[in-house]
Amino acid sequence: MSNNRRNFIKQSAMAAAGTYFTSSAFSAKSYARIIGANDRVRVGVIGFSDRHRSSHIPPFMKFYKEMNFDIVSVSDLWKKRRDEGQAFLKDKMGHDINAYRNNDELFASKTVDAVFISTPDFAHARHCAAAVEAGLDVYCEKPFAETMEDNRFALKAVKASKSIVQIGSQRRSGANYKAAADFIQQGKFGPITMVELTWNVNQPGRWRRPDLVAQCKEEDLDWNRFLLNRPKESFDPRKYLEYRLFWPYSSGLPGQWMSHQIDTVNWFSGIGHPRSCTANGGIYMWKDGRRNWDTITAVFDYGPENDPETGFQVIFKSRMHNGDDDPSELYYSNGGELNLVTNKVSPKGGLTARYASAMKMQPNLLPELSLTALAEKVETGANTGGDALTTAHVHNWMECIRSRKTPNAPVEAGYNHSIATMMANAAARTGEKVIFDPKTQEIMAGGKPFKY
Repeated sequence: MSNNRRNFIKQSAMAAAGTYFTSSAFSAKSYARIIGANDRVRVGVIGFSDRHRSSHIPPFMKFYKEMNFDIVSVSDLWKKRRDEGQAFLKDKMGHDINAYRNNDELFASKTVDAVFISTPDFAHARHCAAAVEAGLDVYCEKPFAETMEDNRFALKAVKASKSIVQIGSQRRSGANYKAAADFIQQGKFGPITMVELTWNVNQPGRWRRPDLVAQCKEEDLDWNRFLLNRPKESFDPRKYLEYRLFWPYSSGLPGQWMSHQIDTVNWFSGIGHPRSCTANGGIYMWKDGRRNWDTITAVFDYGPENDPETGFQVIFKSRMHNGDDDPSELYYSNGGELNLVTNKVSPKGGLTARYASAMKMQPNLLPELSLTALAEKVETGANTGGDALTTAHVHNWMECIRSRKTPNAPVEAGYNHSIATMMANAAARTGEKVIFDPKTQEIMAGGKPFKY
């Protein structure tokens, strides 16, 4: 059902019930929460992935009844995943699920009002653009895009639509992150001077799917449709299922992990993207045929385009051969540290009286503060653990579909984090110091736009 028709039904029902409001305990606001079957939001799943099964479904199941949402359809190119998704969702929702071989069939069916997109990294932007052009609301996983061509194309499509688009940057729905953003944006932290982002694991099977690869046959899926606008290659089940290891289907560590963390830098600082980036690293441990590095250090310069003397440095470090999968985000100013591992603000490293007086300066030390305590003012009782972040984020998307308000992670958040992840990827692949040209909206390496 179109948004206009849903609104018409709701407005008509409320008008007819107007007399009742004046003589009962119900208000118009409370009545709006009573949603009839005709106003149900029908949701489709584009790409029945591990991410969707483990991260989207649990929060959706928590809220779908009270908000009158329903999952009714699934689209997947691979018959095995399509059949699994149909069976899994039927069990969850308690009714039959429509299964489609591709998104064109799904959109033509007119069975859905909104979609979850959890397809391979390089496909997110194009799938999002197609969905909003079909008039659908979208929850789109990150990274939003892996090329600037796709990034610009999808941004334009979303901005031209009336769709609600939530990018899967779930930190934006975390109470501690909201408190950190407020603290910095209100000037209490002082100018950011440096940010250190790390994400390390020691998991040989991370992004590997050997058992599934052995089951994947070309006759069971649409390989050409999978490729979209990537260079044509012969069928390879590893690239289909282990795409995070293979450029140009994914940038790997920057797109998967840095996209989450660099988004907080863009958000907290109010600066949309880096000015420049250099990177170093390689495949040092896992010699398994992958194209994407298992170790990277990327260094960014952030600041106003028209003021090269003002800004700060951001370092992203990631390795896949030693670590405990416990990412950290540390923000530094002259007055101390904001630590999103401990969720504390502290004077650690700040300018003390001893060293300030020697230069006839005043000491500069931040107070000891808990972001968790500050967060209570932002979002009372919010649990800021990993699963809770996604729960809050999916809930926010569902609420915004109802209210038509801008979600916590709008399309611009995806556009901007993709600029940073692509800059890291371009620096890694060219060995150049890359810059972003705000006029052409291109990532420049060696004086030329970076192309895959």
